[in-house]
Order: sequence, then C-alpha cells, then structure tokens
Amino acid sequence: MKKKLLTAILPLSLALTACSGLPVQMGGAKTTATGAAAGATAQNANKDLEHCSRPLGTLALDEDTNSDWYHRLTREYRLTSTRPVLRLLVQQSNCFVVVERSRAGMRQMTKERELMKSGELRGGSNFGKGQMVAADYSLSPSILFSANDTGGLGGMLGGRIGGSIGAAVLGSLKFREANVILTLVDNRSGVQVSASEGSAKKADIGVLTGILGSGAAGLGGYSKTPQGKVIVAAFTDAYNQMVRALKNYKAQEAPGPGGLGTGGSLRVN
Repeated sequence: MKKKLLTAILPLSLALTACSGLPVQMGGAKTTATGAAAGATAQNANKDLEHCSRPLGTLALDEDTNSDWYHRLTREYRLTSTRPVLRLLVQQSNCFVVVERSRAGMRQMTKERELMKSGELRGGSNFGKGQMVAADYSLSPSILFSANDTGGLGGMLGGRIGGSIGAAVLGSLKFREANVILTLVDNRSGVQVSASEGSAKKADIGVLTGILGSGAAGLGGYSKTPQGKVIVAAFTDAYNQMVRALKNYKAQEAPGPGGLGTGGSLRVN
C-alpha cells in the first residue's frame, strides 16, 4: 500500500513544481539565488537571472521591518531579513551598484569614523567626509503569503487511495505560495520608477513522512523544503521582470511649466 501511495504521489508532486515557468533552482543550490558576486563579476549565478551590460545607477535596499509581512516572515516562518538575498541578486545582475544603508552597516561605518576622530586609526586611513557614495535609487520588498488547498487534485488522490491515509493526504497536499512586490524609487525626486510582482509555489507533502514512517525516507529532502526557497524564487521572478521593464524604460511625462509636480492635467476649479 505504501509503495502504491508513493508511486501515485511522487510523479504528481514533481509535475506540479516543474510547470511553474519560474527561475529554476540549479542543481546543488539551496535556492534560486546562488553563487557569489564581486564588483561586476558574478560566480555561479543562476542562469535564469537577468543581466545588464552596465549598471543603471546606485541602489540601497529599504526593508520595512515594522510591516505586517516582515513580522510574519520572521515570527511565523522563522526567516531573516530579505536583504542578503536581494543584494546578491542585484549585484550578480550588474544592473545596479549596491550601497550600504542597513542599520548595522551604517553603525559600523560610523564606528570607523569615530575611531579616526579619536586618533586610534593609523595615518592615511582617510575616513573623513566625502567618502560615501549616494544611493540613486531605493528598492523596497514586500511579501504576501498564502496556502491554498489544491482542490480537485486532493479529491482525486483521496478517491484513489481511500481510507484514513487518503484523508490525511487530502488534508495535507497543498500549494505553498509566495507573492512578492518590488518597488524602485528615485531618491532625488521621490518618483516611483518601477514596480514588479513575482510569485512562486511549491507542493508541500511533508506530512507523508509522518504517515508512512521510514518508508518515505526518500522524500525527506522534499518534505522539509523551507518556505524560504519559495520566497527566494518569487523575488528572483519579480527582479527579473523589473529588469526587463527597465531595459525598455521611458520616463513618464506630465504637463506643467516646470515638469512633474507643477500642476498636472487634473485641474481643480
């Protein structure tokens, strides 16, 4: 019975994850964000990640740690900041030069300047004013989580398998989905330059290990896949879509003697 159950479930679950059309997780990689970046050089980057021949400007990550999505990310899913993932994707793409603006990073830069002022640093360290690079743009992430039953697929499996095991599978086989939004803002004008949506979903059959015991040992890695992998795939999808749009960027125009913000066309008497 257990062998028949595995035979029925495994091909279906693999098919569900293969037909999404999203960036593919490379072999041996833990997420769709993989490898390394150093300057304009990328090492073992995801082959599906968009790339620019030269940067479009400098960029800082602006993550709202007071938002509902961030609280759910860190408390319910036990995941950390999205900054490291996004910074890796952005630098590997070579579409922006990433500048440090996180609280911890700014604290460390301030500490070095304080050490210089105190006379503790050796001569020529040059941590004086005018060293920091401005952030032309800010990239803000947000996440929407959901978990929906597969409906017809679950009913089909429950009907085929039957009994208590079939009921358990019917209740456990779900899509775990992450929808994300990326927003790009020009820091000088405050104008939103770009916004993109990304999504990813993965079949979760984790409870099968508990139902089948040691007979499901071969599914252990798949059943323990963290929600974080789905979120990373969604951000990769959103970033790719943003880059494609930016490669064909055309600035918005509005009427007014001084351009944007000087009246617009929706006149009020």
